[in-house]
Amino acid sequence: MQPIRQGDVILLPVQQIEGQKIPHLTLAEGEVTGHKHRITEGNAELYEKDSTLYLRVFSESALLAHEEHKAISIAQGEWMVKIQREYEPEGWRYVAD
Repeated sequence: MQPIRQGDVILLPVQQIEGQKIPHLTLAEGEVTGHKHRITEGNAELYEKDSTLYLRVFSESALLAHEEHKAISIAQGEWMVKIQREYEPEGWRYVAD
């Protein structure tokens, strides 16, 4: 499986998920707009360990939606959720969505 990107969120395939199950499917929320990267279709669960989110997709696929991006299909499997960062002369910062 290849990494999947939607805006500032990137999903990286992992072999195993650990952590506490959390009761929602929001992968990230915009700091300025409040828009959310979230799973809207499919059977999936979200876990958190050491401030890192992990997504487990049980169904053949799940739909990752966001108000400003095209919805994308996430294949069945286990994924680490990361927020991309970029370098500026002042230092590293998280990519704004």
